[in-house]
Amino acid sequence: MKKAVNGLFIGLGFLFLGLGAVGVALPLLPTTPFLILSTLCFAKGSEKFHHWFMGTGLYLKYVEPTKNKKGMDTATKKRIILPLAVIFSVSIIWVPFWHAKAVIALVALFHFYYFLFRIKTIPKEVDTEKKRMEEYH
Repeated sequence: MKKAVNGLFIGLGFLFLGLGAVGVALPLLPTTPFLILSTLCFAKGSEKFHHWFMGTGLYLKYVEPTKNKKGMDTATKKRIILPLAVIFSVSIIWVPFWHAKAVIALVALFHFYYFLFRIKTIPKEVDTEKKRMEEYH
C-alpha cells in the first residue's frame, strides 16, 4: 500500500511539474504554485525525486526565491506583470464573446492583485563588491 501511495505522489509531482513548466511559457497558468505542489508531492513520494527536483533550474528560479525571501524584487515583478498585461489585453480584444472577456478580465485582475499586493516587494540584493567600489568613487 505504501508503494502505491508513494507512486501516486510521484505521479502528482510530475503532473504539477509539467503544469508549472507550461506555466513558464503561458502566463495564464501560475508557475510557482504548481512547482510548490510538485515539491510537496516529491517530498511525500520519494526522497530521490525530491532532491533531484530541488536541484533543477525551475526550482531554483521560481520556488527558492519565494521560499527563502518571502517575496520578489521589483524587476522580477515587472518581468512577470508586463507580459501578463500584453497577453490578457490581446486575449480580451480577440475573444468575441463578452462572457469570455469577463472571465479573462477577472483572471487578469486576480493575477495583478496577487503580484502587486500579496507578494511582498523586497529590495534587490546589491553585489557587495560593486557597493564597495561605489563608496571609493
